[in-house]
Amino acid sequence: MSVNTEPQTFDLIQEITLNDGTRYNELGNVLMNGRAEKAALTGLIRQVRILQMNIPHSNAVRTYEDYINAHYQTPPANLTEWTVWDKPAGPIKAAYDEIMQQNHVG
Repeated sequence: MSVNTEPQTFDLIQEITLNDGTRYNELGNVLMNGRAEKAALTGLIRQVRILQMNIPHSNAVRTYEDYINAHYQTPPANLTEWTVWDKPAGPIKAAYDEIMQQNHVG
């Protein structure tokens, strides 16, 4: 894993469907949604759809953003694999769960 050189700001929630049919919700932005759309077109994932746009930039969102920006790199435009972001137990998982609850998702 390498760190982003330009931190991402999340403002939407999307539902990702993996090729095995597993679905999960993830925070993102227009760039990440575009990467997910490309992943769907190239068969890396089955589909992506936006569930909620313009989510409030709460403390929980900032906590999750900080974690993702410190542990993952934005996929390149020519991505060759899809990475599911871990949500470790503790403050990160709690922040993620709070975001989903606040936005009535999941």
